[in-house]
Amino acid sequence: MQLAAHELNELSELVAGCFNTVTCMSSYMNQAQDPELKQLLQKHFPLHVKDYNLKVEFLQSQSVPNIEKFQPDTLNPQLSNYTQSQPLPAGAPRTNVQQHTDREIALAYLINQKGSAKNYAVAATECANPNLRTFLENAFLNSSHHAYEMFEYMAKKGYYPLMAAPQTAIDTMSTIYQPVPMDGGQPQMPMQ
Repeated sequence: MQLAAHELNELSELVAGCFNTVTCMSSYMNQAQDPELKQLLQKHFPLHVKDYNLKVEFLQSQSVPNIEKFQPDTLNPQLSNYTQSQPLPAGAPRTNVQQHTDREIALAYLINQKGSAKNYAVAATECANPNLRTFLENAFLNSSHHAYEMFEYMAKKGYYPLMAAPQTAIDTMSTIYQPVPMDGGQPQMPMQ
């Protein structure tokens, strides 16, 4: 399959990132102690393998890969409160690790998925190939949804802080921007 030079470079970086994700997740699934964390990782893992394999197919195939083989996970929010979390236990990075804690695993995976989502979004906006672009948009949604699920897990366990914005800040921001007047569902056009 033909790729533009910049698409090949983006794809190469994304394959390397996915190679890292699959490898690290394999280790994390074996080390996770919390059954909920282990189950979340096991649920996400097959999609990361499919994602990786489809990227490799884009690199190796002479024809356009079937991008329908990869569909992003759906987002199913579970939190009932988006401004409060459990109290956070104090912690410091460990410098001699043989076994990761659940908090370390969750944080590493969350950071991985947030970074992957950003990388997919940037790469997708640079794609000329519509099939590759659509696949990368789906990969972005998948990483975004996985990051959100891990964030919810971390907030519920007290590993991630949630706090309400101060009302004074909300009040200040809400006065800065005003809506554009609409006329019959369309924005009013400037007078000439």
